[in-house]
Amino acid sequence: MNVIPAIDLLEGRCVRLYQGDYERSQVFDNNPAHVAKLWVDQGATQLHIVDLDGAKTGSLVNRQAIEAILQAVQVPVQVGGGLRDKSAVRQLLDMGVERVILGTVAVEQPQMVEQLCQEFPGQIIVGIDARNGKVATRGWLETSEVTAIDLAKQMQHLGTAAIIYTDIHRDGTLSGPNLEALRELANAVSIPIIASGGVSSITDLLSLLALEPLGVSGVIVGRAIYTGDVSLKSAIQAVGQGRIQDVPPDLGFSTFA
Repeated sequence: MNVIPAIDLLEGRCVRLYQGDYERSQVFDNNPAHVAKLWVDQGATQLHIVDLDGAKTGSLVNRQAIEAILQAVQVPVQVGGGLRDKSAVRQLLDMGVERVILGTVAVEQPQMVEQLCQEFPGQIIVGIDARNGKVATRGWLETSEVTAIDLAKQMQHLGTAAIIYTDIHRDGTLSGPNLEALRELANAVSIPIIASGGVSSITDLLSLLALEPLGVSGVIVGRAIYTGDVSLKSAIQAVGQGRIQDVPPDLGFSTFA
């Protein structure tokens, strides 16, 4: 299973939110590129970036920070947050982003998702962020009447390469992933599922690994690796792919003081 560190950008800084609440953010580092390099040095083979400002405004806000990350590391990077038109998607792909993550437009403009999947095959992911089973949009500030399962089925039909599933009530809480919801989603579609939200321990990662045969191919880890509750290197060694060579010692919370 691919262990993917998250870098959430707010006003150019690396932060974590609690249950998607912008008023409950914690700044971990003022230099996201430094954080990106730290995670890659500890064995990450992919990075997950969210433009939190963009998710609220519907436009690419943290471009400078994203560009700095792309220059600092040589691993595939996926980016989401406020991508609601073709020009923003193309802009990121032209910058060197491997895959882009669509959220709000999947609910509001599914025809755009279909067009983008056709134009950029294999590079479009849909992020399904659920609150009590219903899909949240616009930076989690609104909740639709669309269920996560129905949206996932529709997006698979339209050609999206993968689904990132986030349980908002678990995100940033270190309370463990929603295994039941992930299992139900994985049984409903055949495209890869990437789990997100709530990971607090190696035990959580091992429980997710049990869903890998169903199609849960990756897991995004955020707060737990920033606080030191989970060692990224140990996580990759426990459930990750490939080999880790010449990885520096684990660095804890003090790294982000």
